[in-house]
Amino acid sequence: MSQDHSLYIPLGVKPESEWFPGFGQRQLGQAAIGTAIAIGIALILWLLSGSIPLVMVVFLVGVSASVMMTTKDRHNLSVLDQMMFMLRFAKSQKFYPYRALSKWHITEKDNIS
Repeated sequence: MSQDHSLYIPLGVKPESEWFPGFGQRQLGQAAIGTAIAIGIALILWLLSGSIPLVMVVFLVGVSASVMMTTKDRHNLSVLDQMMFMLRFAKSQKFYPYRALSKWHITEKDNIS
């Protein structure tokens, strides 16, 4: 009697429900923050310029951009995630300035030509 002990790994299983591919509950919260920022920018532009078409374009572009930046791709990464990884990497880099020291401590008076 042979038993098959192969490992079954399901593909494409998401840990949370999604409204459309790559956009779930967590991404909705992130997009809401981006939308609030877009509303703030649109209100400031409306107070400064009074142009309703400009305000509407800025608002719609802001909402669209926030949704696109938070939607995850097939590798389970969003633009926002990649930006956060790049920021964390930049913060983790150390700077070690190089100072050249004389290995044999030769001075000018030792250099007799």
